[in-house]
Amino acid sequence: MPRVVVFDEFGGPEVMHVVEERVVEPAAGEVRVRIEAFAVNPLDQLMRSGTSPAPVPLPHARLGVEGTGVIDAVGPEATGLQIGDPVILAAIPDASVSGSYAEYTTVPASRVVARPAGLGITEAAAIWVAYSTAYGALIEKARMRPGDHVLITAASGGVGRAAMQIANQIGAVPIAVTRHTAKKDDLIAAGAAAVIATDHVDVVEAVRQHTGGTGADIVLDLVMGPGQQDLLKAARPGGTLVAAGFLDPRPTSFPGGTPLTIFGYRSFEHTLDPVVVKRMAAFMNAGVRLGALRPAIGKVFDLDDIVEAHRHLEKGLDAGKKIVVTV
Repeated sequence: MPRVVVFDEFGGPEVMHVVEERVVEPAAGEVRVRIEAFAVNPLDQLMRSGTSPAPVPLPHARLGVEGTGVIDAVGPEATGLQIGDPVILAAIPDASVSGSYAEYTTVPASRVVARPAGLGITEAAAIWVAYSTAYGALIEKARMRPGDHVLITAASGGVGRAAMQIANQIGAVPIAVTRHTAKKDDLIAAGAAAVIATDHVDVVEAVRQHTGGTGADIVLDLVMGPGQQDLLKAARPGGTLVAAGFLDPRPTSFPGGTPLTIFGYRSFEHTLDPVVVKRMAAFMNAGVRLGALRPAIGKVFDLDDIVEAHRHLEKGLDAGKKIVVTV
């Protein structure tokens, strides 16, 4: 029978194990996907360890919020999809029940999109979460336009790199923020128009220099915490800050009376909207076709090595590169 990764208690990577389960037949409006590969994300680690913001019911919980495969079965009323179609899983909000760490998963047809031609299996497994988050924050929320100066924190991470590529795709100017000067050359190679290393320069002054004194039009804050105060000062009056991360667990103070528009962003507010998902998919298809969008892949594991894949994630050795598991 098909294999699936489950865990019955919270803890370290060793709580995960591979079991065999019968496949679930798709109901009305659903499709079954034969998974070819999936990516390992920090949210998976939070769910497995019991620190996820959303409750995870035990025992026999699953993991995985993105992946790629082919349509294996189509339920009644699931139109526009056929058996054998290559797809990307575009949203799995109930990952503890239908997660992608498996050989098969059954999901609503609205939660898959066609796999862009030109992407390999490992790239297709790793593109959706980072790029849909960056797209949703910058284009749907902040309404990024050509010529906008976009300040991106945690730029060396997966979402940060996706944000730089998306900004470049539409003609905006991505300014990367990192804590380490040693990452500057890598970020320039990844698409940054300029890099601000906060271990060497003041972020507010550096942004003024890179924007001709006006400040950033858009700030994508993937870190949060007290450092956000400097980002607010680095933005131009009337600009936009999108808070889309949680890397700094310390409290974040949102000041009153700021001349900025401030949004909080979580990707499921858009990835569960079929209309927005269509726009996201069209944008990604165009970006892949033009060579503008391409996820960076780190180490690749087999399904039987899922525990080692999570241990590798916890070591943080592949910053900005996605860990992928082939099935």
